[in-house]
Formats: sequence, C-alpha cells, structure tokens
Amino acid sequence: MSMTPRRAGLTSLKLMENAALLVIALATAIAIIQEVMLMIEQREVRLGDLLLLFIYLEVLAMVGIYVKSGQLPVRMPIYIAIVALARYLILDMKGMDFWQIMGVTLGVLLLAAAVLVIRYGHVRYPYESYEADVPTQPAQVQSPERDKA
Repeated sequence: MSMTPRRAGLTSLKLMENAALLVIALATAIAIIQEVMLMIEQREVRLGDLLLLFIYLEVLAMVGIYVKSGQLPVRMPIYIAIVALARYLILDMKGMDFWQIMGVTLGVLLLAAAVLVIRYGHVRYPYESYEADVPTQPAQVQSPERDKA
C-alpha cells in the first residue's frame, strides 16, 4: 500500500516537527542541568537563577502541551516573555535609567494585555477543531422517531 504524496508530505512534516521538539526538550534539559551545576559550583542560589529555571520549565511545559495536543499554545511564549522581562528588570534595575525601566514595564503590560485579548478571543470566538482527514460537512443523522415511521 503506497502513500499519497500529500500523506507522505504530512508524515515527513510530522517527523521533522517531532525531531525539532526533541531537540528543544533535550537542549532545555541540558540548560537546566548546567544552571543547577553552576548554582552548586557557586554554592548559592540567586533570584535570577530561580527565574531562569522557571523560564526553562515554561519551555518544557510548552513542548509537553504541543506534543499532547499537536497545537502550539499561543499564550505560552507570551508568558515566557513576561517572565524573561521580569527577570531582566529585577536583575538589571540598578543599572537602568527611568525610561529603560518604563520601557520594560510597558513591554510587560502590553504582553499581559495581549494574553487577555487572546484569552477573550478564545472564549468568545472558539476555534473549530481541525482534523485533516475528516470531511467538512457532518453526516446526516436519522432521528429515532423517523426510523419508526
């Protein structure tokens, strides 16, 4: 039984997608291990280290959600960006002037507003589920009363 070109293309894309997800997950795991080793070597845990570990965990969670659902959760990268900006603000605040602090803060607020807009859009205008091989028109269903007549 041979595959159609469309089916072969979709299978190839899925394989590449899974390979890329595996690389991302492995690279993130290695980064976590390196960060923990650095904390052990320095014999101290700083707030910046913890926030960086949270960013890594968010990346792993995003990969997990993508593997389970097959869809990229749009809000997850925004959450990661918010944590990254918060980390930047917390660690470098002493060396920043007022306008830099305001710029980073405005970035966090804009990202938070984007999350709210996206969330509202998902609730108010939900996506129809997409299945590549399912017909777009539902089949006619006979009601039990019609069958008796």
